Amino acid sequence: MAAKQSPRAAMVLAAGLGTRMKPLTDNIPKPLVAVAGKPLLDHVLDRLAEAGVETAVVNIHHLGEMIEKHVAERERPRIIISNERGALLGTGGGVVKALPNLGGAPFFHVNADTIWIDGVQPNLARLAETFDARTMDALLLLAPTTGSLGYSGRGDFAMAPDGRLTRRGQHDIAPFVYAGAAILSPAMFRGAPGGEFSLTKLFERSAAAGRLRGLRLDGLWMHVGTVEAIEAAQAAIKASTR
Repeated sequence: MAAKQSPRAAMVLAAGLGTRMKPLTDNIPKPLVAVAGKPLLDHVLDRLAEAGVETAVVNIHHLGEMIEKHVAERERPRIIISNERGALLGTGGGVVKALPNLGGAPFFHVNADTIWIDGVQPNLARLAETFDARTMDALLLLAPTTGSLGYSGRGDFAMAPDGRLTRRGQHDIAPFVYAGAAILSPAMFRGAPGGEFSLTKLFERSAAAGRLRGLRLDGLWMHVGTVEAIEAAQAAIKASTR
């Protein structure tokens, strides 16, 4: 059997307002906030380059000109800017706008502010090895709800032994939280609504069809959602490099 080819394109969501990191994000977009001496966005783009991604579409809104300038000279991956300065399109609408630049094959989908410490094998490589377009619309990287650094929420999904995902009920606590990285098939966006909408709607549709799968993260996921969480993430990264 031929080896699976890792996605060559990626969508990086960098258009958020970063409201929970105010006042830091009054003057700098959250993706450019430095953690362990490197902007969050560069942590993501460097990982994508290591995974063999050739083209990354980066959407921008809040202080977007700073992000545009920051990535202007980057060669790996090649950056295409998706401009949402006029109106935010949400996690779903942003991808729909970018689809023409992502090609017809499955692609990585990564939040610009997600950060983790890999285990033995890089998690993006593990996603690529596990994804199967015949049975999946999306394969999400999941972290444990308990034990992930800086996360105190109720989780997002329950996961069956075969990786099928079930969304958390309104009053439940789920064992896994979406870690902000995935492989998505363009087919998932057939019939998607126009304008602003959340990717959650498409995840729910795929879950109902049994085509939403998960992969447990190997390593440590860090939820850098506040200014205070930056210090904890930096300490964890420093400890991992000793």
